[in-house]
Amino acid sequence: MAKTKAKSDFIEGFKTSWPICMGYFPIGLAFGVLCQKAGLNPFEIGMMSVLVFAGSSQFIAVSMLSAGAEVVSIALATFVINMRHFLMSSSLAVYLQNSSWRFLSIFAYGVTDESFAVNMTKFREQEWSKYGALTVNQSANAAWILSTVLGGYGGEFIPAGSFGIDYALSAMFIALLVFQLRGRVYVMTGIIAGVLAVPLSLLFPGNSYVAIASSLA
Repeated sequence: MAKTKAKSDFIEGFKTSWPICMGYFPIGLAFGVLCQKAGLNPFEIGMMSVLVFAGSSQFIAVSMLSAGAEVVSIALATFVINMRHFLMSSSLAVYLQNSSWRFLSIFAYGVTDESFAVNMTKFREQEWSKYGALTVNQSANAAWILSTVLGGYGGEFIPAGSFGIDYALSAMFIALLVFQLRGRVYVMTGIIAGVLAVPLSLLFPGNSYVAIASSLA
C-alpha cells in the first residue's frame, strides 16, 4: 500500500512539474550559451547548476565573472538576491511539519520561485503530498541542470553575437524586474535601487555596488 502511494505521489509530482521543466529549458539553454561565451566549459556549467541551482543568481554570477568581479562581491550579490528563499521556505514549512531533517535538507535544495508557486498552490487547494512536492523540486532541478549543460555544448557552435545572445542577460533581468512591479512600493524600490547604483558605482570597485544599492533600497 505504501509503495503504491509513493508511486502515485511520484507520478503526480512529475506531471505537476512538467510545465516548469518546459519553461526551464529555453532559459537554461540560453544560460549555458552565455557561460560558454564567458569561458566556462560544460563541466563547470553543470557544477554551477548543481551547487547553486538559482537561475537569477547564476546569470548574475556569470556576468560578474566576465567583468572580473571578486569572489566576495559575487557571494554577497548571490546572498542578497536569494534572501527571498527565507520567506518562501518559511511559508512551505507550515506544510512540512514533522518531516525529518534529511527530508527537509533535500527539499530545501530544490526550492525555486517556480516550484514554490506550484507547491504552495497545490498545498492550499488540495491534499498535496510532501513527496509529490519533493518530486516537483527535483524534476525541475534535473531539467535545469540538463538544459544548462546542453547550452554549454551548443554554445560552441553559436558565433559570438549571433541571435542577439549578447543582450540575453540584460533582457532577462529587465523582464524579471517588470514582472515584479506589482504595486507602487515595488516600483519605488526599483527606482531607488537604480538611482543609488549610479553614484555607488563610482565609489566601489567591481560590481559590489549592485548588492549594496539593492540592500539599501
